[in-house]
Amino acid sequence: MIARRDVFQAIADPTRRAIIGLLAHQTLTLNTIADNFEISQPAVSKHMRILTECGLVVMEKQGRESHCRASLQALEEVARWAEQYRIFWNNRLDALENLLNEDK
Repeated sequence: MIARRDVFQAIADPTRRAIIGLLAHQTLTLNTIADNFEISQPAVSKHMRILTECGLVVMEKQGRESHCRASLQALEEVARWAEQYRIFWNNRLDALENLLNEDK
């Protein structure tokens, strides 16, 4: 059985996060994306394959070029996961603030 990549695997790599950042603002060709990095075209293609497998990027063939656009709905899973820790730490810091204010 082949394991499906998830969004957490995709955003774990800084290059993939940078690619998502580029595509969040505009649709770009694969070559234009590659021009933004000092890595080989095959390495960029591997990153793009991972991003498409987890649903963060959609690639569409137009003639001889592949146009890539972000599909950021998958990041909602990350936001929900991170939210629980934001709430936890906000509560902890509020409790610490209250404790420190009591000592004054």
